[in-house]
Amino acid sequence: MNIGEAAAASGVSAKMIRHYEETGLIPKAGRTDAGYRVYGEREVHLLRFIRQARQLGFAMKQIGDLIGLWLDQSRSSRKVKQLAETHIGELDQRIRELQAMKSTLEKLAHDCHGDNRPDCPILDALGSEHGCCVDVPKAAA
Repeated sequence: MNIGEAAAASGVSAKMIRHYEETGLIPKAGRTDAGYRVYGEREVHLLRFIRQARQLGFAMKQIGDLIGLWLDQSRSSRKVKQLAETHIGELDQRIRELQAMKSTLEKLAHDCHGDNRPDCPILDALGSEHGCCVDVPKAAA
């Protein structure tokens, strides 16, 4: 199948397929005599794997590691679990950061009158030379 068909079958855009090839995440596709990329079911399966890993928020480096583990039939599941648990920790940190941002913005929105007056604590906080008052939690050691 051509790149458009592979994109439709995998749910990954043609642009991203090209990017994955350029970065080495997936092998370069075979080519027809006319130079068009050719994909088979194996490549489409790999692209679906990548799409699903991206949906879980894995970084490209982590996806590369997951692909290596997926293709290695002699792997231990311990390595896969470690990678997943590391990612869970990263997600927990991002959640804490987002919750801190949300809390700060809720306070600023609460303090803003939202009327015809020009004074606005939201803009004041954003324009402060000390930065906004978000206290982002540090990663647990």
